[in-house]
Amino acid sequence: MFVNRAGTLAACLLAVVAGCTKPADPKSGGTASAPAAGVKRFVFITNGDDPFWDACNAGLVEGTKRFGLAEQGLRAVMDKSNGTAQGQIERLRQLASQSDVAGVAISVIQAENVAIIEEMKNLAAKGVQVITVDGDVNRNTFRDARRYYIGTDNVVGGRLLGSAAKAILGARGKTSGAYVQFAGFTDNDNARARMNGFKETVGDAFTEADRMSDEMDLARARDNVRTALVNHPELVALVGIWAYNAPAIAEVVEERKVRDRVATVTFDAQAVAIDRMAAGQIDAMVVQNPFEMGVQTVRLLLAMHGGDARTIAEMFPRAGEPDGDVYTTGLRLIVPDENPLVKPGDVPQGSHEYMPLSKFREWLATYGLTSS
Repeated sequence: MFVNRAGTLAACLLAVVAGCTKPADPKSGGTASAPAAGVKRFVFITNGDDPFWDACNAGLVEGTKRFGLAEQGLRAVMDKSNGTAQGQIERLRQLASQSDVAGVAISVIQAENVAIIEEMKNLAAKGVQVITVDGDVNRNTFRDARRYYIGTDNVVGGRLLGSAAKAILGARGKTSGAYVQFAGFTDNDNARARMNGFKETVGDAFTEADRMSDEMDLARARDNVRTALVNHPELVALVGIWAYNAPAIAEVVEERKVRDRVATVTFDAQAVAIDRMAAGQIDAMVVQNPFEMGVQTVRLLLAMHGGDARTIAEMFPRAGEPDGDVYTTGLRLIVPDENPLVKPGDVPQGSHEYMPLSKFREWLATYGLTSS
């Protein structure tokens, strides 16, 4: 195929002279290849690629409109990680060399990864605002790597799921037995906090047989469930900690025909997990609000970038107190529409909204979402 290279070069030069750039699609994840001159970016680095982040990206889009970023020469973009610590490290290094980056929000994939921590600090030293969202650093040792955290109180979320599981097991006539918890990484801050919270509240009569990581490999996530069922025939519950663990559990439970002997409780609500609950294969889901995480990320980074102390004080009224740098976005306990085994009075009050599946679907529809 013949290419007119001279013509192509001339066209490119004309485009540069005219100052033309390709605008970013505000609804797309990732960064634009050619950002508009003078526009600064807030970049959101995820811990992988999952429909959970699509809901968060919808929140970034909403926040961009709600807080008028375009009129202030700003935009917010999502950069989906490849699901590895090294991927996050490399991306943080790249952003540190780019002069149009005004703020970075990151869902830290490993809470104690020193290289990630150092790159976050390097960005902050260059004047970039740095926060964590959904996945925090280890707050006991690396709190100074970011100024604020937005997301779920994951210990509270784990406790909520543990309380729900205890009620469900009781309704199924189970007074003792073992359970296994599944997550992408067991050393991730949010996974560890959820698993610890679950263990705390499900009760001493139910023993934790294992915590199994899959490194965000979907095939391995399913294989882990199969392995758990073989290695621990006394299992009475399967606990999904990350979003994709729910459909993996439901699929294998159906495949192995063990639904009558195991309770299935999970975090988050992928579209396929919602369908699995509607089909009677998931007993309860503790659902975060990634949409609101996206909205509040824009709100906070804008306030930090512009020195808006009033907004920051509104978001963090307990600044200086223990965990006063944490902004929580709420939880929902989603249950089947018919004959839910956990009732509102079975779980702690005040930390969540109890919601039947059909009502939850209505909420998703208001924002054009299929998952959360």
